[in-house]
Amino acid sequence: MTENDLVAIRDLHFARGEHVVLDGVDLHVPRGAVVGVMGASGGGKTTLLNLIAGNLQGQSGEVMVAGQNPALLSREALYRLRQRMGMLFQHSALFTDLSAFENVAFPLRRHFRLPESLLQKLVLMKLEAVGLRGAAELMPAELSGGMARRVALARAVVMDPLLILYDEPFTGLDPISVGIIASLIRRLNDALGASSIVVSHDVKETFAIADYGYILGGGKVIAEGSPEALGASESPLAQQFLRGTPEGPVPFHYPASESFAVALGIKETR
Repeated sequence: MTENDLVAIRDLHFARGEHVVLDGVDLHVPRGAVVGVMGASGGGKTTLLNLIAGNLQGQSGEVMVAGQNPALLSREALYRLRQRMGMLFQHSALFTDLSAFENVAFPLRRHFRLPESLLQKLVLMKLEAVGLRGAAELMPAELSGGMARRVALARAVVMDPLLILYDEPFTGLDPISVGIIASLIRRLNDALGASSIVVSHDVKETFAIADYGYILGGGKVIAEGSPEALGASESPLAQQFLRGTPEGPVPFHYPASESFAVALGIKETR
């Protein structure tokens, strides 16, 4: 891990039973950078975020965040490290019985005892940053999908984190909302002086905001580099993902122990 890296992952292995999810992954996130982690569904992207946040532990390898290994920290130390992280969950994950204001205020109320006047200013500042100060009193059911995602983003950055983790931030949004969220990710990262990891399978949007990117496939990093370098990758698996082609190294059929004909009781001809 260099002094400029906020996150450094070395030879990381993680499996669920006999299913290998990550098989010797190396990855680094420089301070101040937006790093995209892309790949097909089920490729271990969200698992990687959980390993960085300390929700999971790998079987071997090392995860370092701001010079600390989450897997080796006490519960109290891990909570302190997580206070320096922000997380935008897939599908926003707002508390349905709390207003937009109270959703954003939740981390502050949970971790600090702030005067109500100061808390109100901090929350409204973050809602203003995502263009939703006027929606502060609306309930999640009253928000559009794009608005809910922006409220969730305001909640993720309300404590001015060093590291922001985004789990599929563009999923389920219309093109205008996708553009707004992508722009906010870049702008908030730069304004906070933070580092961001954007897990996504949306190539165009991720390339538009990322400084560097990784493509995962088969549990390994199959390509890495700037968006331009990734686009020129010679990896067939990377190119199949980037182009969205059905034919390639990723098979259409999930492996089966017997042929289709045998499964139907049909005699195979030779």
